[in-house]
Amino acid sequence: MRVAFALPSAGPWLFALGWLLAAGGLGCATRTPAVDPAPARFAFPADTFAFANQLLWTYEPDPATGQLVGTPRDPEPDFTFQCGPMARAARQFYWGARFEPATPPLDDAGYDARVRALFDTSPRHPPDSKVVIPGYADLRSFSAAHEALLKAALMNVWPNSMQRGNWRLLFPFWPDEQRALAERIQDELARGWLPIVHLVLFPERSINHLVLVFAAETTKAEIRFLAYDANFADHAITLVYDRAARTFAVPPMPFFPGGVVKAYEVYDGLWY
Repeated sequence: MRVAFALPSAGPWLFALGWLLAAGGLGCATRTPAVDPAPARFAFPADTFAFANQLLWTYEPDPATGQLVGTPRDPEPDFTFQCGPMARAARQFYWGARFEPATPPLDDAGYDARVRALFDTSPRHPPDSKVVIPGYADLRSFSAAHEALLKAALMNVWPNSMQRGNWRLLFPFWPDEQRALAERIQDELARGWLPIVHLVLFPERSINHLVLVFAAETTKAEIRFLAYDANFADHAITLVYDRAARTFAVPPMPFFPGGVVKAYEVYDGLWY
């Protein structure tokens, strides 16, 4: 299906620049610095939040069509649209926090100041120094004890709908580009970097979701990427790349029936 959209007066130049970036001509030159030395391997669930992003709607299959139909939750949840900020924050904690369980804990004001200092660091590269989180062994235990504090801080992070890589949605996702992305994610994981991947079906709106990839399992037919999905506090998800089809696919989710999606990496360079 062809999608038409209006361009401003500078449209031809922006269109050409967008195609160049989409093809990797400029974007890759500034993306994903080498990571040395890397912290210990990302561990699920220790390096993830003890609470989940809440969905604004509940979804049930329509008996006639089989498609998922949403119904607003009542009462409306108070912590929604945070999959992007939580993926970003999990990576910031992984790179920028040092947990010291034997050190005396702080009061809420002390923890709030340290969390906000951590969130003020760039999500696109490891910080020069770490923020010490005393009294806890990892993000899972810290976020279980200070859920309200962390949710308030996350609500102040720019939502995933505003991350600057959204321009990429306007351009096609070619099979060779998806293949290159799968190979790049493998390379980044091998170098100790944790990619944040935006999953979409634009212009469809059935999925618009960010996950943090932390491991890969390779076979001859596919690459199975393990990812932290902020919608699930109790398990990781598997993002599958099919080598023959050159496509990514996700399992069923509460808001999405599962299947092929388009993917690109965000929070990793000048343009994304």
